[in-house]
Amino acid sequence: MKKRIRKILIANRGEIAVRIIRACRELGIGAVAVYSESDRNALHVNLADEAVCIGPAPASESYLDGEKIIAAAKASKCQAIHPGYGFLAENAMFSGACEDAGVIFIGPGPEAMQAMGNKTVARRMVSRAGVPIIPGMEKGYSRLDPMEKTAESIGYPVLIKAALGGGGKGMRVCGDADALKSGFELCRKEAQSAFGDPTLYLEKYIAKPRHIEFQILADKDGNTIHLGERECSIQRRHQKLIEEAPSVAIDASLRKQMGEAAVEAARAVGYVNAGTIEFLLDEEKHFYFLEMNTRLQVEHPVTELITQVDLVHEQIHIASGGKLGLKQESIARRGHAIECRIYAEDPETDFMPSCGRIDRLREPAGPGIRVDSGVYEGFEVPVFYDPLIAKLLVWAPDRQRALRRMHRALSEYLITGVRTTIDFLMDVMEDERFRRGNFNTHFIEETVAKDDAVSEAVIRAAGIVAAMAVHDRASAGRSSAERGSRRYNPWKAAGRKESMG
Repeated sequence: MKKRIRKILIANRGEIAVRIIRACRELGIGAVAVYSESDRNALHVNLADEAVCIGPAPASESYLDGEKIIAAAKASKCQAIHPGYGFLAENAMFSGACEDAGVIFIGPGPEAMQAMGNKTVARRMVSRAGVPIIPGMEKGYSRLDPMEKTAESIGYPVLIKAALGGGGKGMRVCGDADALKSGFELCRKEAQSAFGDPTLYLEKYIAKPRHIEFQILADKDGNTIHLGERECSIQRRHQKLIEEAPSVAIDASLRKQMGEAAVEAARAVGYVNAGTIEFLLDEEKHFYFLEMNTRLQVEHPVTELITQVDLVHEQIHIASGGKLGLKQESIARRGHAIECRIYAEDPETDFMPSCGRIDRLREPAGPGIRVDSGVYEGFEVPVFYDPLIAKLLVWAPDRQRALRRMHRALSEYLITGVRTTIDFLMDVMEDERFRRGNFNTHFIEETVAKDDAVSEAVIRAAGIVAAMAVHDRASAGRSSAERGSRRYNPWKAAGRKESMG
């Protein structure tokens, strides 16, 4: 039976809270924001119909306090809570607490969330449904000996992972038995610290994979479909930086196989609402289940641009008890979309967060451009939260035109007062391997390491030339100034083309 949702509390902040508020407004639904004391002047607070302060700046005392959030929803007479992504979005206890309080949780139920949140349980369940998994353990352990036996059986290199992990924490690649011993202890301590559970498991390490994920929608009547794939291989320390759809790595036949496997994986846990099945694709085009994200993804607009399906609208419709109106055969994908995540980070200082006041802000515009932003000119970027401040998306009829459009959009994007990843993302857009689609999940670390070496060589050579040509001080001074500026570009120094033509 469908329940009418008249008002939704958004249990999040930043660009995703703004995104959900806008969807609510389009549907004629009231939107209630929550905010910490440091977010009092945040964009999502200004845009919402109502706003409730839920505590001090630290997330543990505000955005991660489920009791305060549910109390705010009840006090403001909200029928539902949308968790966005991050914070409590994949917390099964919070999902269950919402149910107990009589508030609709816009996402999966606690059982499906708990099953997919435990990596070893998820591996077992999807394997039974016939979905390929990476060879390795189907149970987690806090002892070394089972891991040593498994490693000997499947062969090195292997990857240790935290059973309740994510974001690269509690994870180590081990090339031999000695590395496994030392890596085990490090991962166990890290898993305990990050997730409160030292349980680990082990699987075969795939050396040069691509990260491909499929968007899922499922209703309470068991109707489950996928909306195609997103390529998420451009990442740093397991954090995605650029996403696109479709992937250049798969053809129609492989897309069909992977899509069907994604649907079966979701059905295996009785999944309801929007979610994402993530796969690793090896160099021989074999794919393996990696994990399921039981929430709306950061990169969901990529799928929206090529399918014209509003995923937040669908989430709300499904959560209210509505039946999925989309059929698998009716999903049409058109053109190519790319997303660049704009972080308040400084790439020149190992991507350290850059907080402070945004003095100037000019966002790109024009045909095929979408900016999902959580900031404005004069906004103070706080130190307490993830430094993602906006997402820049483009759509074009094909990938090459989308790349040119993204390069143009990035060149127009102006943010001063804090350092951002905009210039770094432009460098990626200009890279020949990326433009050819020849990359894997190690693209960033391999390219930066190579370009660091090139940059050091260039600087050493310049020093020698300067010493030999002291009479040309003016020229040497200009060369040094260019190398010291933010616009000095080791990617271009390595011989890459500056033009996107």
